[in-house]
Amino acid sequence: MSLPAEKELRTVLARFADARFRHDLLPTGQSSRELEETSRALCAMTGARTVEEALATADALLEQLRANRRAVTGSSRALAA
Repeated sequence: MSLPAEKELRTVLARFADARFRHDLLPTGQSSRELEETSRALCAMTGARTVEEALATADALLEQLRANRRAVTGSSRALAA
């Protein structure tokens, strides 16, 4: 699986969190559909089969993206020195 863009992953996570919050606060047919849609998008983006797996995978992917960014930043600093 290729890594999703960090911005896209964060956007889907934010949409999921918003949908989850609104559905938990006041469940409606619309909130249920939005939660289902964002759950599917998150699962598809992370290659997971459940929302729980998708959230754990998203956390791991974000950590990997942070580590990659730190490695690039560290290399840039070494080159500048």
